[in-house]
Amino acid sequence: MAIKGSLKEASLADVVQLLFLGRRTGCLSVASDRNFGSIWFDEGWITFAGMVSRTDRLGERLVAAGKISVEQLEEAIASQVAMPGRRIGEILVHLGLITAGELADELRRQVEETVYTLFAWTSGTFSFEVASPTDAPDANLRLNPEGLLLEGARRVDEWSVIAKKITTVDAVYAFEGEPRSAADNNAHLVESERRVLPLINGLNTVREIVDGTGLSEFEVCRVLYGLLSAGRLRRVATAPPPAPREDASRVDEHRNLGVAFYRTGMLAEAEREFRRVGELRPMDGVAPFHLGLIALRQARWSDAVEHFERAVERDGARVAVLHNLALALEAAGRLDDADAALTNAVQANNHDARLWTAWGLLALRRNESALALERFARARDLLGTTTPPARWFWGCGWAQGLSEAWPDALGTVREGVAAFPDHPVLRTTLGVLLEGTGEVGEAEAHLRHALGEDPTIPQISKNLGDLLYRAGRWDEAEESYERAAKIAPALGDDIYFKLGNLACRRGDLAAARQRWEQAIRLNPEHALARANLAGSGVAA
Repeated sequence: MAIKGSLKEASLADVVQLLFLGRRTGCLSVASDRNFGSIWFDEGWITFAGMVSRTDRLGERLVAAGKISVEQLEEAIASQVAMPGRRIGEILVHLGLITAGELADELRRQVEETVYTLFAWTSGTFSFEVASPTDAPDANLRLNPEGLLLEGARRVDEWSVIAKKITTVDAVYAFEGEPRSAADNNAHLVESERRVLPLINGLNTVREIVDGTGLSEFEVCRVLYGLLSAGRLRRVATAPPPAPREDASRVDEHRNLGVAFYRTGMLAEAEREFRRVGELRPMDGVAPFHLGLIALRQARWSDAVEHFERAVERDGARVAVLHNLALALEAAGRLDDADAALTNAVQANNHDARLWTAWGLLALRRNESALALERFARARDLLGTTTPPARWFWGCGWAQGLSEAWPDALGTVREGVAAFPDHPVLRTTLGVLLEGTGEVGEAEAHLRHALGEDPTIPQISKNLGDLLYRAGRWDEAEESYERAAKIAPALGDDIYFKLGNLACRRGDLAAARQRWEQAIRLNPEHALARANLAGSGVAA
């Protein structure tokens, strides 16, 4: 079960503690206005943490710490080209430039610093999704969150004090009085001080000191704060913030943020990032493709079509683009255009079961059940021993039902429910098919199970109401119809027609007339509703 919320309502530290106490396994995603981070858990223990806008600076940190030279880092980067998929840390160990223990220490420090940074966020959203430990990046870590929580809380408090003296990372500091060389020779310096002090020269900004030491911003600012408090530093300038990068890394940062925001449902933020990608690279097809995906999720069908068509113009007729273009066209009611897009997609890759399934669903939408069955059969052949997705079972079952192959339809949907026991749409479909074959008791059980899984789907309540209506269980039927109408007022004229009949049955003619009038507003040709109104003494 997912856990979602706002950082204004619950601190990230509280969420992490909850996950630890509950021994949860999965990924906690954290999104702010301009950044995105994730923390992976295995039975409550933290195994990895990363941030989108924080590139992996492991090599630079090792250089700054004196563990490797710049030349050795360049050698490792060159070797990485010949070993795709290998991380720079693994390559450094493989080349014998660092030990596995040194790599583990750096990875631990990177994860800890990321967690501390995320703990300081006070606005944004969080979302925890259950996932397998094998899905997490491999860092061979298992950190107890309780220790990180204590250190994180201490840092948050300390940051609030430090920020009063060091108000910007663009500040420039110089030594006051004591020469820098004297400070460098102090035998009592800790590691962070040994790295920071040589870079305090009246020219480097705090930002540049952070980059030059490989330390975190907090570690550098804590050293500077101590020196400022002791009267050994003075602020000599504030440099203008660096100009926005116009290089490929900046485009990648916006794209990565957009993908991260999209995955966590922050669609407005995702759209902002992909529009920025489009501004930086006007002829790039990636941005319009993702903008199309966002529009699809927001049910902005015409916008989705426009974005996908632009993606085709800029990046060619890629299968993924054609597939999603077809979905947008189908949702917009342009079924012929959707069929043309899927035809092109299948021609480009006729071994993709997803395309054949989507093509079968489109044929079903066009009332071509025989053609739909052919396409569903092709999809199943391509899947081999792999279980088809839930939508395949739903579509194939309905196509078989429309072809009056009722035993086949029941068998297909039963198989789907066995594979996806908590899928509300499949349960509903099985309930409808069972009622049609006279298995009313089992049908009701499946419909009520579906309702329990997702009471927000109006068609489930409508189908349950129909079953109860036909069984003469009037009060229960009315309750189901009212629930469906409340969720989706424009669900259909039939629901209001039957609600009118039920109101008439209990003697409430005013309510009955109101419901029949609603049915006629949705369908002016509803002859039975008009006849009922006429019979009640009211002209339609």
